[in-house]
Amino acid sequence: MSLVNGLPAHVLLVHFVVVLVPLAALALVACATWPGAAQRMGLVLPLLALVTLASVPVTTGAGEWLEEHVAADALVRRHAELGDGLLPWAGGLFLLAVVVWWTARRNATAGASRGTRWSATPVRIAVAVLSLAVATGAVVDVYRIGDSGAKAAWHDGYSKTAIGGHGDDD
Repeated sequence: MSLVNGLPAHVLLVHFVVVLVPLAALALVACATWPGAAQRMGLVLPLLALVTLASVPVTTGAGEWLEEHVAADALVRRHAELGDGLLPWAGGLFLLAVVVWWTARRNATAGASRGTRWSATPVRIAVAVLSLAVATGAVVDVYRIGDSGAKAAWHDGYSKTAIGGHGDDD
């Protein structure tokens, strides 16, 4: 994908990633720490994580096209390098979302929603801690990537002082 309505597709697609990764991360943590939320969300959790996962390579592919069409710059290279690191985080979100969904589904069908067996508690805690770690890593990575992209796009594209032309004095 290269252009959408004359604009680089990456500029538009990045908004999906910026919204979906934190949303999927928040949903994963909520469902991993609160089994009732996982049962209520049902299949929505892994589907959200799957759409998030799919949006990452589509966006980075569009970014690679854009990188070839802008001036070579250290800021652009840094942004591209950081962007390449998001896919494993998105994959982790998806994998854990499937585990949380499957566990909640299994517990609901087994009637375990009324009480958790003691042996399952360490597994639930481990999944919750791992979910929190992966969710935090994914959100921090999205922030770092977005910050580097904004710096690459805007580092010399505006004036820090107003240049006039749009004042209320007219």
